[in-house]
Amino acid sequence: MTINVKPEVLIWARETAGFSLEEAAGKLFKDGVEETALEKLAEMEEGEKSPSRAQLNKFANLYKRPLLAFYMAEPPRTGRRGQDFRQTPDSRTTRQNAILDALLRDVKARQEAVRDILLDDEDFESLDYVGSLTTESSVGDVVAAISHRLGFDQKDLSLRRGNPEDLFKRLRAAAEEVGIFVLLMSDVGSWHSTIDASVFRGFAVADDAAPFVVINTKDAKAARAFTLIHEIAHIWLGQTGVSGAVSPRAPNTKNARIEQFCNDIAGEFLLPDGEFKGGAPAFDPTDADAAHAVIEAIAGRWSVSEPMVAYRLARRGELTEGAYQSLRAMYFDRWQASQARDKERQKGKIGPDPHVLSQHYLGNAYFEVIYRTVRGNALTYTKAASLLGAKPNAVESLLRKYEAKRSKGDLFANADGAA
Repeated sequence: MTINVKPEVLIWARETAGFSLEEAAGKLFKDGVEETALEKLAEMEEGEKSPSRAQLNKFANLYKRPLLAFYMAEPPRTGRRGQDFRQTPDSRTTRQNAILDALLRDVKARQEAVRDILLDDEDFESLDYVGSLTTESSVGDVVAAISHRLGFDQKDLSLRRGNPEDLFKRLRAAAEEVGIFVLLMSDVGSWHSTIDASVFRGFAVADDAAPFVVINTKDAKAARAFTLIHEIAHIWLGQTGVSGAVSPRAPNTKNARIEQFCNDIAGEFLLPDGEFKGGAPAFDPTDADAAHAVIEAIAGRWSVSEPMVAYRLARRGELTEGAYQSLRAMYFDRWQASQARDKERQKGKIGPDPHVLSQHYLGNAYFEVIYRTVRGNALTYTKAASLLGAKPNAVESLLRKYEAKRSKGDLFANADGAA
């Protein structure tokens, strides 16, 4: 059975997914006796042939679009990412940004579903901190507001015991406690669509019912606390948008200035001015080697990443641009080498339980909403499966895993070593 689909809708779906005609054809069809895969797709996009229902399902899966999207009379306007705070957005490929857009559509769909669930609760109260401050506020004022609301004294070193992953765990728990959903995501359902941290590091949805923060799992684990506070700052400023890598350079656009403002908030929160250097020895701002020893000590004391300390010092003018870039390159090379070693060690090993991994990535606050709604018979297993990124027959198992940890008060143990 063939389906009447507008050719321009097929072209729109492919192009917004970031595929060339050749790339998409190779993934959708096989070369036949009479026609090549490319010819088959070209004929459909030119309106000479219509796809079958089975072929349309392939389009939907590859392009990460709901099946109903292909029945539209015309393509919609290009979706927005919110504000694009990335300071070098043009350095990404069309394909990378298209996958990012697909991920953000997924996030927004989940966020809207959670929002609707929360609004149906008769005890619902909107969150007054969302959009409560502006870029005219001082860095100190925003830090103080976030610290107070999270119940996390950023100057208390006893809260920094452990490593950067332990710090992230505490901050994530504090954020979820006040109503912020913190998700770890880097793809749209398979490793083929993995988004590198160079494309985005974080994303915030500033909503007064269900604020969301998404952190790219492909970034260094030690950097997650910084990204979390950075995105929380966007929520306090009432801004929805996507963020990229930090830069100490002077911003030359409005969004770049906002991004640097949020970086400064995260820097001050994690390394309080007048506190973080302690008795660290002075060093020549041009001497990267001397700075490295000091940075290592500060990072260990405050349970943050070394690149973050280097960034903080550069923003304070205590590292020259050259010294900072030298250190940054060194840290990046070291991280890549560590990633390669980890990948080599994992060869042949059985990965973590996907149910445990799913709970860790989606977060306890998110799971709790779905758990309560399903158990209250207000959410079907099919809808829950969509929100969990799972198959309907896996929902009960996922919820029971969550229920078991919930009953033991062990909700913040996780699958990838962050606990």
